[in-house]
Amino acid sequence: MDRIRNGLLAALPRACYEELLPALVPVERVFGDILYEPGKPMRHVYFPVNCLVSLLTLVEGHLALEVGMVGREGMVGVALALGIKESPMRALVQGGGPALRMGAARFGRELGRSAPLRRGIDRYIHALMAQISQTAGCNRFHHVEARLARWLLMTRDRMGTPRFRMTQDFLATMLGVRRVGVTESAGALQRRKLIEYHRGGIHILDERGLEAAACSCYGLPAGAAL
Repeated sequence: MDRIRNGLLAALPRACYEELLPALVPVERVFGDILYEPGKPMRHVYFPVNCLVSLLTLVEGHLALEVGMVGREGMVGVALALGIKESPMRALVQGGGPALRMGAARFGRELGRSAPLRRGIDRYIHALMAQISQTAGCNRFHHVEARLARWLLMTRDRMGTPRFRMTQDFLATMLGVRRVGVTESAGALQRRKLIEYHRGGIHILDERGLEAAACSCYGLPAGAAL
Protein backbone atom coordinates (compact mmCIF):
# COMPACT_ATOMS: atom_id res chain seq x y z
CA MET A 1 0.00 0.00 0.00
CA ASP A 2 1.41 3.37 -1.07
CA ARG A 3 2.15 5.82 1.71
CA ILE A 4 -0.05 8.93 1.58
CA ARG A 5 2.25 11.85 2.34
CA ASN A 6 -0.33 14.55 3.03
CA GLY A 7 -1.75 14.30 6.54
CA LEU A 8 -5.27 15.46 5.72
CA LEU A 9 -5.59 12.92 2.90
CA ALA A 10 -3.92 10.19 4.95
CA ALA A 11 -6.59 10.58 7.65
CA LEU A 12 -9.37 9.70 5.18
CA PRO A 13 -10.67 6.15 4.84
CA ARG A 14 -8.64 4.40 2.14
CA ALA A 15 -11.67 3.97 -0.14
CA CYS A 16 -12.44 7.68 0.10
CA TYR A 17 -8.86 8.58 -0.79
CA GLU A 18 -8.85 6.24 -3.77
CA GLU A 19 -12.00 7.92 -5.10
CA LEU A 20 -10.20 11.27 -4.94
CA LEU A 21 -6.96 10.00 -6.45
CA PRO A 22 -7.84 10.42 -10.17
CA ALA A 23 -8.50 14.14 -9.56
CA LEU A 24 -5.26 14.74 -7.60
CA VAL A 25 -2.61 16.02 -10.00
CA PRO A 26 1.03 15.96 -8.80
CA VAL A 27 2.67 19.37 -9.23
CA GLU A 28 5.99 20.87 -8.22
CA ARG A 29 5.86 24.28 -6.56
CA VAL A 30 8.94 26.48 -6.30
CA PHE A 31 10.02 29.12 -3.80
CA GLY A 32 8.22 32.40 -4.52
CA ASP A 33 5.25 30.94 -6.42
CA ILE A 34 2.02 32.82 -5.71
CA LEU A 35 -0.94 30.44 -5.62
CA TYR A 36 -3.62 33.03 -4.80
CA GLU A 37 -3.99 36.78 -4.59
CA PRO A 38 -6.58 38.56 -2.41
CA GLY A 39 -9.92 39.04 -4.18
CA LYS A 40 -8.95 36.78 -7.10
CA PRO A 41 -10.67 33.49 -7.98
CA MET A 42 -9.18 30.28 -6.55
CA ARG A 43 -9.12 27.82 -9.43
CA HIS A 44 -7.47 24.96 -7.55
CA VAL A 45 -6.89 23.61 -4.06
CA TYR A 46 -3.50 22.25 -3.04
CA PHE A 47 -2.55 19.44 -0.68
CA PRO A 48 1.16 19.98 0.10
CA VAL A 49 3.33 16.89 0.15
CA ASN A 50 6.72 18.41 0.87
CA CYS A 51 6.25 22.11 0.29
CA LEU A 52 5.25 24.98 2.53
CA VAL A 53 2.81 27.81 1.82
CA SER A 54 2.56 31.09 3.73
CA LEU A 55 -0.81 32.81 4.11
CA LEU A 56 -0.24 36.56 3.98
CA THR A 57 -2.51 39.48 4.75
CA LEU A 58 -1.95 42.72 2.85
CA VAL A 59 -2.42 46.12 4.47
CA GLU A 60 -2.11 49.29 2.40
CA GLY A 61 1.15 51.10 3.07
CA HIS A 62 2.76 48.13 4.84
CA LEU A 63 4.59 44.95 3.92
CA ALA A 64 2.61 41.73 3.73
CA LEU A 65 2.38 39.89 7.07
CA GLU A 66 2.21 36.14 7.50
CA VAL A 67 -0.85 35.06 9.49
CA GLY A 68 -0.64 31.32 8.90
CA MET A 69 1.28 28.54 7.17
CA VAL A 70 0.21 25.31 5.52
CA GLY A 71 2.37 22.26 4.97
CA ARG A 72 1.84 18.54 4.60
CA GLU A 73 -0.67 18.56 7.47
CA GLY A 74 -3.34 20.41 5.52
CA MET A 75 -4.75 22.06 2.42
CA VAL A 76 -4.42 25.45 0.72
CA GLY A 77 -7.73 26.94 -0.39
CA VAL A 78 -10.04 26.13 2.52
CA ALA A 79 -12.26 29.12 1.72
CA LEU A 80 -13.63 27.10 -1.21
CA ALA A 81 -15.01 24.59 1.31
CA LEU A 82 -17.04 27.45 2.79
CA GLY A 83 -18.48 28.46 -0.57
CA ILE A 84 -16.09 31.41 -1.04
CA LYS A 85 -14.58 31.52 -4.53
CA GLU A 86 -12.20 34.47 -4.08
CA SER A 87 -9.12 34.24 -1.90
CA PRO A 88 -9.11 36.41 1.25
CA MET A 89 -5.30 36.50 1.32
CA ARG A 90 -2.13 35.88 -0.64
CA ALA A 91 -0.82 32.31 -0.68
CA LEU A 92 2.94 32.28 -1.27
CA VAL A 93 5.20 29.24 -1.55
CA GLN A 94 8.02 29.68 0.96
CA GLY A 95 9.37 26.15 0.71
CA GLY A 96 9.46 24.54 -2.72
CA GLY A 97 8.46 20.92 -3.28
CA PRO A 98 5.71 18.61 -4.47
CA ALA A 99 1.99 19.01 -3.86
CA LEU A 100 -1.26 17.50 -5.09
CA ARG A 101 -3.62 19.83 -6.94
CA MET A 102 -7.36 19.50 -7.55
CA GLY A 103 -9.61 21.76 -9.60
CA ALA A 104 -11.99 23.95 -7.60
CA ALA A 105 -15.13 22.62 -9.32
CA ARG A 106 -14.12 18.98 -8.77
CA PHE A 107 -13.25 19.74 -5.15
CA GLY A 108 -16.74 21.18 -4.60
CA ARG A 109 -18.37 18.06 -6.04
CA GLU A 110 -16.22 15.71 -3.97
CA LEU A 111 -16.93 17.73 -0.83
CA GLY A 112 -20.66 17.50 -1.47
CA ARG A 113 -20.73 13.75 -1.84
CA SER A 114 -18.05 12.61 0.64
CA ALA A 115 -18.91 12.89 4.33
CA PRO A 116 -15.40 11.77 5.45
CA LEU A 117 -13.78 14.46 3.29
CA ARG A 118 -16.16 17.10 4.65
CA ARG A 119 -15.37 16.08 8.25
CA GLY A 120 -11.64 16.13 7.56
CA ILE A 121 -11.78 19.56 5.95
CA ASP A 122 -13.94 20.94 8.78
CA ARG A 123 -11.44 19.74 11.39
CA TYR A 124 -8.60 21.26 9.43
CA ILE A 125 -10.38 24.61 9.08
CA HIS A 126 -10.79 24.65 12.86
CA ALA A 127 -7.06 23.93 13.34
CA LEU A 128 -6.07 26.61 10.82
CA MET A 129 -8.32 29.19 12.50
CA ALA A 130 -6.66 28.35 15.82
CA GLN A 131 -3.21 28.76 14.26
CA ILE A 132 -4.12 32.14 12.73
CA SER A 133 -5.57 33.38 16.03
CA GLN A 134 -2.49 32.26 17.95
CA THR A 135 -0.19 33.90 15.43
CA ALA A 136 -2.04 37.20 15.79
CA GLY A 137 -1.48 37.15 19.57
CA CYS A 138 2.12 36.02 19.14
CA ASN A 139 2.89 38.87 16.74
CA ARG A 140 1.50 41.37 19.21
CA PHE A 141 2.96 40.20 22.52
CA HIS A 142 6.14 38.16 22.02
CA HIS A 143 9.70 39.23 21.31
CA VAL A 144 11.12 38.80 17.83
CA GLU A 145 13.76 36.23 18.86
CA ALA A 146 11.16 33.92 20.42
CA ARG A 147 8.81 34.41 17.47
CA LEU A 148 11.62 33.61 15.04
CA ALA A 149 12.42 30.40 16.94
CA ARG A 150 8.73 29.41 16.79
CA TRP A 151 8.53 30.19 13.10
CA LEU A 152 11.62 28.11 12.30
CA LEU A 153 10.24 25.16 14.25
CA MET A 154 6.87 25.39 12.51
CA THR A 155 8.68 25.44 9.18
CA ARG A 156 10.75 22.40 10.18
CA ASP A 157 7.62 20.50 11.19
CA ARG A 158 5.91 21.12 7.87
CA MET A 159 8.94 20.67 5.61
CA GLY A 160 10.17 17.60 7.46
CA THR A 161 13.77 18.85 7.48
CA PRO A 162 15.97 21.07 9.70
CA ARG A 163 17.48 22.70 6.59
CA PHE A 164 15.63 25.12 4.34
CA ARG A 165 16.17 28.06 2.05
CA MET A 166 15.42 31.43 3.64
CA THR A 167 16.64 35.01 3.30
CA GLN A 168 16.55 37.61 6.05
CA ASP A 169 14.39 39.86 3.87
CA PHE A 170 11.86 37.05 3.52
CA LEU A 171 11.93 36.34 7.25
CA ALA A 172 11.34 40.03 7.98
CA THR A 173 8.24 39.95 5.79
CA MET A 174 6.94 36.76 7.39
CA LEU A 175 7.39 38.15 10.91
CA GLY A 176 6.28 41.68 10.09
CA VAL A 177 9.44 43.33 11.43
CA ARG A 178 12.31 45.35 10.01
CA ARG A 179 15.23 43.44 8.53
CA VAL A 180 17.52 44.65 11.33
CA GLY A 181 15.25 42.92 13.84
CA VAL A 182 15.64 39.60 12.04
CA THR A 183 19.40 40.12 11.72
CA GLU A 184 19.75 40.68 15.46
CA SER A 185 17.47 37.78 16.41
CA ALA A 186 19.00 35.30 13.96
CA GLY A 187 22.45 36.38 15.14
CA ALA A 188 21.49 35.75 18.76
CA LEU A 189 20.21 32.25 17.93
CA GLN A 190 23.35 31.54 15.93
CA ARG A 191 25.66 32.68 18.75
CA ARG A 192 23.83 30.22 21.02
CA LYS A 193 24.59 27.53 18.40
CA LEU A 194 20.89 26.82 17.90
CA ILE A 195 20.93 27.61 14.18
CA GLU A 196 23.40 28.21 11.39
CA TYR A 197 22.59 30.88 8.83
CA HIS A 198 24.52 31.53 5.61
CA ARG A 199 23.92 32.27 1.92
CA GLY A 200 20.17 32.41 2.20
CA GLY A 201 19.86 29.08 4.00
CA ILE A 202 19.07 28.10 7.59
CA HIS A 203 20.11 24.92 9.36
CA ILE A 204 18.64 24.12 12.78
CA LEU A 205 21.55 22.70 14.77
CA ASP A 206 19.92 22.15 18.18
CA GLU A 207 16.22 21.37 17.85
CA ARG A 208 15.56 20.99 21.57
CA GLY A 209 17.47 24.17 22.33
CA LEU A 210 15.44 26.04 19.72
CA GLU A 211 12.22 24.70 21.21
CA ALA A 212 13.32 26.08 24.59
CA ALA A 213 14.05 29.46 22.96
CA ALA A 214 10.65 29.64 21.25
CA CYS A 215 7.68 31.40 22.78
CA SER A 216 4.97 29.31 24.46
CA CYS A 217 2.82 29.55 21.31
CA TYR A 218 4.86 26.75 19.73
CA GLY A 219 3.84 24.29 22.43
CA LEU A 220 0.15 24.77 21.68
CA PRO A 221 -1.64 22.49 19.17
CA ALA A 222 -2.02 25.44 16.78
CA GLY A 223 1.74 26.02 16.84
CA ALA A 224 2.88 22.70 15.48
CA ALA A 225 1.94 20.58 12.48
CA LEU A 226 -1.03 18.31 13.17
